[in-house]
Amino acid sequence: MEKEKKKITIVDVAEKAGVSKTTISRYLNGKYEYMSAESRERIGEVIAELGYRPNNLARSLKSKYSKMLGVVVSDITSPFSPILLKGISDCCEHYGYRILIADSSDRPQKEQEYILSMLDQRVDGIILNTTGKNLEFLRELKERDVPFVLADRSLEEPLFDTVRTADRQIIFQVLRHLQAVGYERVGFFTEPLANSTREHRYEAFGDACREIFAVAARDYFLTEQADAADLLQEFLQESKGKKRAVFTANGVVTMKMLKAMQAQSVSFPADVGICGFDDWEWMSLVKGGITAVAQPTYQVGRECVKRMMYRLHRSKAAPVRNIELPCEFIVRQSI
Repeated sequence: MEKEKKKITIVDVAEKAGVSKTTISRYLNGKYEYMSAESRERIGEVIAELGYRPNNLARSLKSKYSKMLGVVVSDITSPFSPILLKGISDCCEHYGYRILIADSSDRPQKEQEYILSMLDQRVDGIILNTTGKNLEFLRELKERDVPFVLADRSLEEPLFDTVRTADRQIIFQVLRHLQAVGYERVGFFTEPLANSTREHRYEAFGDACREIFAVAARDYFLTEQADAADLLQEFLQESKGKKRAVFTANGVVTMKMLKAMQAQSVSFPADVGICGFDDWEWMSLVKGGITAVAQPTYQVGRECVKRMMYRLHRSKAAPVRNIELPCEFIVRQSI
């Protein structure tokens, strides 16, 4: 069996370069003013030759803070992400921190790679809008005391502080309002339950339907095989003769449902009411406005940074917290 490859250490680099460990440490910390150009070049060559990868996480925990946070979002193309990042950036600026941003594209392996890369760049902590599929990997980092705060999405286990919207309360509020104005059937339209946010909203909607309307939830999942147009027709047939409304899990689904309604000459609120999560700017302009749940996305970003600062500078051992920020229900003419 091939002998296990020896792990290269800072001592090996120092010996090979003919300098002290202190000089290598200064090089790794960017303190080039304490060495000659020749020494700097030689150290760089030796590091490349030996394939030395410094344990930046350990060094950062021993030394002063880098004043830099990593931020990994699951989908940079979602309108949610820029608002979240704006909140994070503004709050980091207040604390004198910079941020590194990466987009995992909802791919677990990519999420892992970006997290490791950010740790190599000595970030003090990571704010993660997680795919939710890296529990074992994140559990290992938890054991190594890597500071994380989860933004919007949670994990199966309460490993880290999580900041998210109070979905359950607002869903009950929306359905009570729909019942009060005469609606008898409400369909929940969502993309597949690929993350915790969709799962939470799906579960809360089911509970609210049973409690408020005394019926089982009517759920419709948008997939490649079942598009918005097909699902809209299915819902309209199932709720025929009733005053009915579409409730969407996010703004992307709202847009798809509105396109399907327009293509089929289905009008709101005459034929079917429509409302859902996300209050994007255009929603107040469409035919009297779309009733929406305004999420505190910017505030979620800010609260993530505040919680990270608490972890880093006040109490690393504090109990894990799940922080839920209230949403706002904005009633317009679509219901």
